[in-house]
Amino acid sequence: MSLRNTLHADRRALSRFLSRVENQRDSVAAQLAELYHAASDSIVIGVTGPPGSGKSALVTALTKLLRERDLKVAIVAVDPTSPFSGGAILGDRIRMRELAGDDGVFIRSMASRGQLGGLAWRTQDIARVLAAAGFERVIVETVGAGQSEVDIVNLAHTTLVVQAPGAGDDVQAIKAGILEAADILVVNKGDLPGAERLLSALKTMLEMGHPTKTADDEALWMPPVIAASALKSTGIEELARAIDAHVRHLQSHGLQNVHQRNQLRAEFMAKLRESVLRRVIDSTTDDELAGIIERATKQRIEPQQAVDRFLDSFEIHRKRH
Repeated sequence: MSLRNTLHADRRALSRFLSRVENQRDSVAAQLAELYHAASDSIVIGVTGPPGSGKSALVTALTKLLRERDLKVAIVAVDPTSPFSGGAILGDRIRMRELAGDDGVFIRSMASRGQLGGLAWRTQDIARVLAAAGFERVIVETVGAGQSEVDIVNLAHTTLVVQAPGAGDDVQAIKAGILEAADILVVNKGDLPGAERLLSALKTMLEMGHPTKTADDEALWMPPVIAASALKSTGIEELARAIDAHVRHLQSHGLQNVHQRNQLRAEFMAKLRESVLRRVIDSTTDDELAGIIERATKQRIEPQQAVDRFLDSFEIHRKRH
């Protein structure tokens, strides 16, 4: 049985393989390459936004609706890292417990492990494995993200940016940054005071500054602003229709290929940085590295000079071998 068929058929095998991908990617590189070539029509939906906006509740409500459509759904929940174990705190999985027992839903928590951008190091690999395992929708929920944490754009076909009323100054919600990553804007907890004002502020921002207002390119997408309440299950059907509309927009304008190129370029650069850093670090001993840091600590050498000298020594070492 092929690896892909095994992952389709055996949830325990899938979980074990995902753990190996997350912790020891090099040991499964050949298998990941095999899965990369496995055709998949899976749609990746990114869900991001500030802490407390109700992302997990919204993901749960959306997943229930997708299951009513008989779609298999995988959820990748990127949680904060435990300072003690280094693992995911699992807050999102606890909040999604009502999905437990559904054979058509698979939930995977990942620790951010200090990675900036709202995702974890292996999120792209994990999403790809889940797509190859037959999940027609892969929902990736980021850590509660700030305005610069927009890595999800390079991963997801459709990105939802979730806001909620009562989180502070409305101006904070419409600053450039994470909001510009939105394919769809969602005001969750839309039944709370201040929701209408937030909706109005977001719509005003789009009217004033979105590229579709200044360009004739019909391929440009105007993000809809949707009011929803995950707890009351209102606005979820409208959200699902907006996601479908965005996917059709990508397909009709040939933008899926553009998205794939951008995604692969971002993935290539991230993995290149990681591999180069690992090779550079592995080329020196702990004593040599400690010596460089000690010199910087005693202010004998400025940190950037220390880095430059370290890289010079790496180049010398590489040429000798």
